[in-house]
Amino acid sequence: MALLVVVGGIAALWLEHRTEVSLPAPTGPFAVGRSLYDWVDDKTVDAVAPVPRTRREMLVWIWYPSAAGSRAPMDEYVPAAISAAAGSSGGLSLFRLLTRDAAKVHSHSHRDSALSPRQPSYPVVLMRGGASAPVLNYSTLAEDLASHGYVVVGLDAPYRTGVVVFPDGRVMRRTAQNNPELLAGAALDSRVKALLAAWTSDMAFALDRLTQLNTSDPSGKFTGRLDMARVGAFGHSFGGAQAAQFCHDDPRCKAGIDIDGAPLGSVIQAGIDRPFMFILSDHSSEAGPESSRIMADIRSIYDRLPADRRLLVAIRGANHFTFSDDGAVLKSHLVRGVLRLFGKLGIDGPRQLEVTAYCVRSFFDAYLKGAGDARLAIPSPRYPEITTLR
Repeated sequence: MALLVVVGGIAALWLEHRTEVSLPAPTGPFAVGRSLYDWVDDKTVDAVAPVPRTRREMLVWIWYPSAAGSRAPMDEYVPAAISAAAGSSGGLSLFRLLTRDAAKVHSHSHRDSALSPRQPSYPVVLMRGGASAPVLNYSTLAEDLASHGYVVVGLDAPYRTGVVVFPDGRVMRRTAQNNPELLAGAALDSRVKALLAAWTSDMAFALDRLTQLNTSDPSGKFTGRLDMARVGAFGHSFGGAQAAQFCHDDPRCKAGIDIDGAPLGSVIQAGIDRPFMFILSDHSSEAGPESSRIMADIRSIYDRLPADRRLLVAIRGANHFTFSDDGAVLKSHLVRGVLRLFGKLGIDGPRQLEVTAYCVRSFFDAYLKGAGDARLAIPSPRYPEITTLR
């Protein structure tokens, strides 16, 4: 009997793994385009690469408002060549059965379509994923923001993103020395500091390249169309910590958002002098020294922000790991069911993404497109899950 239950469970996971699924649809008036770039910095050595004198290189995904009626094909969620190369090291494990087959996932972006002519230019927002997660895991947030008139630029870097597959087929995986989960004590602190510095430097380099693209895009698509005076940054988890530090470091960042990320770096004591928002998951059941320290660090930054340029909100029932497509939409119902059973998830995954996308675009609308108090824009009867913290 027990064997039948196990076999039945694996069969159910297999069927779910192979079932077609679509990401939540963007809510804005624009269609969405997506382009892929391989950017190499010949002037800078990658400080966390395993081989000395390795030049910095990044895989860059750009989501943007697309021209209506574009004939460009709908892009694959994960391009087949990238998916095949990334998974070439092994077969289908039980762990991989707990998430959807990327080939069965449908996004809403048109491949290399024309930029919409409805506006002369569009604000730019840098996006970073959590820990080693690729930015494609946050396509729902990127597509929604692009559909509201933003150019969203997601960054993946070799040796720190889990797996990076470049267009020429090279596959680069995160090294053990860049995996904080394998470290402790002083070694952990030192490596996290190095990774934070590398990522924030990458974000600055990305803005340099975007400025060049805005001056002269070989394809002509982005030439003169990027509003580099209206730049924002956001990220989830460690990506949120990167956004906070970057907005402290680089004056080109005009507004930023940390989605459930523990702050790191000098920003904790130095603060940020531009609009910034923290979006937290539901930590109401958590207690202990670590949780208190993280909240104290968030407050250290928040309390230094001008009252009309800051926001600290929590999403009731939200889980830290379901701010991504993978956690909210693509993970097996079994995984989400276990989280609910143990009281770690009190909101439907797609709903959590919907609420998060609303918060992100509302904040950037206030501080990259307009002016005003974001507190007046964020609370909404449509999203009672949002709690504003003072």
